[in-house]
Amino acid sequence: MITLAGQLAIKTIHGRNGDFNVGRLATAIGEFTVKNPELDQYPEGKYEGDFVIAEIRPSMYNTSGRMVIELRAHLGGMTLSNIDALTKDEAGRLSPQEVDPIDEESDKARGVPPEPPVPGAPALTAPAPAVVETPVPASPLVDTTPFGVMSLKEVTKTDGEPLDDAALFGVLWPLSDVVKLDATVSRRLLRQQRDRLGLLGFKFEPLSQDWHRKAA
Repeated sequence: MITLAGQLAIKTIHGRNGDFNVGRLATAIGEFTVKNPELDQYPEGKYEGDFVIAEIRPSMYNTSGRMVIELRAHLGGMTLSNIDALTKDEAGRLSPQEVDPIDEESDKARGVPPEPPVPGAPALTAPAPAVVETPVPASPLVDTTPFGVMSLKEVTKTDGEPLDDAALFGVLWPLSDVVKLDATVSRRLLRQQRDRLGLLGFKFEPLSQDWHRKAA
């Protein structure tokens, strides 16, 4: 891992799986695309701070009849110090035709091999963690399905009705006045929790990276 000062520009895209965010991180060693699941909570804008880069990999996908190859950084954490609005030019650099990471993960679940790490950059590239199969308790916050394969219990009850809040938030329920979502759950579940928190009167605070209940 390496920690770098930089600026992360985040753009919101309205996709078929719901709103999702894509980011472009500018640092002293270059610019990288960022698609961490937790970014889906953030309002569109520019965020300055220190960013922990856990991995850098080339990534390739097809969209609208074109092939896109990008250098993608996976963040292991970040400490934000300032927020500003995106300019028109900055927003234009983040394409509205980005593929939803949920769809990318679906491709991987179908057996598409992962991209190789960046040649010649061992200091910035961390190996993928080994997959260890261990029993885990059944919980709405424990994602035991492959990327892109969503468990029905994340969407509906057994009778087909939408999850109630207790099932949706799991161990976070009942909600306190400050809520920190677990970004290791599936992206779809994280987006459901994000949208529900907004309806319940919470607001995401980027600098503290958690949700706060609005005063009545």
